[in-house]
Amino acid sequence: MNIKNILNQMTLEEKVGQMFVARRPQDPAVAMEAVTKYHLGGFTLYACDFEHSNPEAMKSLLNSYKNAAKIPLFIAADCEGGRVIRASKYPAFRESGFLSPRDLDAMGGLEAVAFDTEEKARFLLNLGVNFNYAPVCDMSGNPECFIYDRTYSNDPVATAAYAETVVSIMNREHIVGSIKHFPGYGDNVDTHTSIARDDRPLSQFIENDLKPFEAGIKAGAPIVMVAHNIVSCMDPDCPASLSPAVHKFLREEMGFEGLIMTDSLDMNAITLYTGDQASAVAAVLSGNDLLCCTTYEKQMPAVLEAVKSGVISEVRIDESVEKILSLKVHMGIM
Repeated sequence: MNIKNILNQMTLEEKVGQMFVARRPQDPAVAMEAVTKYHLGGFTLYACDFEHSNPEAMKSLLNSYKNAAKIPLFIAADCEGGRVIRASKYPAFRESGFLSPRDLDAMGGLEAVAFDTEEKARFLLNLGVNFNYAPVCDMSGNPECFIYDRTYSNDPVATAAYAETVVSIMNREHIVGSIKHFPGYGDNVDTHTSIARDDRPLSQFIENDLKPFEAGIKAGAPIVMVAHNIVSCMDPDCPASLSPAVHKFLREEMGFEGLIMTDSLDMNAITLYTGDQASAVAAVLSGNDLLCCTTYEKQMPAVLEAVKSGVISEVRIDESVEKILSLKVHMGIM
């Protein structure tokens, strides 16, 4: 499949649409319009999307979106295990929810992690979900902190081994994954509700937080999701997800060549920071390839206008879309 030929035949609207992985609208007609009118690159599913459904109904629904899409969709969900699960939260899909990384470690270490990762990949793919926002590469040693129960360990060596294991198996099972939340969430406040500022020195990131990301990248992670924390040692002013300096660090210092993705642009750490301005424009300018959001109807037109006015070059858009299409081909999505 010649990716450049496909890219050359796409309209600007189709190309920009590919950069958006949006929360699935609950209204079926609006969801279908998102696929056909906005040419979205994918949907993100939440627990509410599974709550009143079942495996057969979900497969049928997702197939209807896939059949309507000109370019096959990413169908994504946060299925880390533990507190953050979607489909397996409900008995119609699985007798019990997938365990958290810490519970897996306590149960059987990396052997339990490997078995769980394989089972989870097959479970999701069987439903039509081809993208899991996992694994979490963050570390926390404080049980009172927001991210703690989503992490595997506070040990960089152990967490690096965890990241390598999960990424390798997800790649083998042909389900897309995203290591997160670069450059390491730490014991910071919840960016869903607040602006988080991380003033730890760069040496601490290098000696600890970056090691799991190094391992995940080396194992072939196709996507890195960037946190919304303001990481002052890299950029004292911008949330990491909107910071050119953080993206430059990820590319040049970490050697990452895959897709860079934002965490949700609708989280308060971003909306409180940007105000009424469309955050997607800043996200593209900073170096993101994939934009996670709910408000695609506002964000996409802003990116299109930025391209048409010369604020963002079409070459910049093409660079991201070529990577997106290449990953979809590589993972058997298209």
